[in-house]
Amino acid sequence: MTASSAVTTGTLVVPDARLYYEVRGAGPLLVLVGAPMNAASFAAAAEQLATTNTVLTTDPRGHFGSPLDNPNQDSTVLARAGDLAQLITHLGAGPAVVFGSSGGAVTALALAQTNPDLVTTVVAHEPPLRELLPDAEAQRPLTEDIVATYATGEVIGAWRKFFAQAAIAIPEPMLEQIFGGDRDPRQVASERFWFAHELRPTTSWVPDPPLLRSIPTRVIVGIGAESTGQFCDRTSRELASALGVDPVLFPGDHIGFVNDAVTFAARLQEVLDEP
Repeated sequence: MTASSAVTTGTLVVPDARLYYEVRGAGPLLVLVGAPMNAASFAAAAEQLATTNTVLTTDPRGHFGSPLDNPNQDSTVLARAGDLAQLITHLGAGPAVVFGSSGGAVTALALAQTNPDLVTTVVAHEPPLRELLPDAEAQRPLTEDIVATYATGEVIGAWRKFFAQAAIAIPEPMLEQIFGGDRDPRQVASERFWFAHELRPTTSWVPDPPLLRSIPTRVIVGIGAESTGQFCDRTSRELASALGVDPVLFPGDHIGFVNDAVTFAARLQEVLDEP
């Protein structure tokens, strides 16, 4: 884009939370959603896509600008899907195309299953659907160990174990630089909520491939071109196989939309424009 789009911000009150959201651009409704990644993480990509779309981004429940009435309740996949349904309905601009990444991809799949009338296309980018893996039984205790490690206060240790399970190589000095020392309190609060109340419900959710094949919503499975062999590369390929579709490659790795928003957004628009 040559200039920034005007950003409209709002808060939608739902029975157990307040949901912060941002809207940019004009055109068909396109939702960019993560979990735990918030609206700010998608801002650069949203700017690019707002030239041809009305782009909705949001802080998922329990993170940053979307506080829960009970901060100790879990962020379930169905609750997050319900949030998206209410946001789309609130804007009155649907049905929407929904791009979800990581936990947001799981949210988007659940939205398609529960409210297919609200979503024409889901792009599920690297959903961490652990239960689809052939070695899911071995993976479950690894997730539990990560959650338990963080609960003891071993922040760097928990992240070390997380990236090991994710098969993402992070040098030890980088771990200490990112997750040690003084940190943004809001980021720490988001991280704490994710480990305690979101990681387990997200990775344990099981999609319904026969249902996803039967509904009119188009489901596209996206994988980062640089994610080969990683946990979410494996889960995404298992999902694509269960749906009988070929996965679509996107630039970068698990967070390609952050590292190169311009290229990633162009690729997403290209994929959406394909028949």
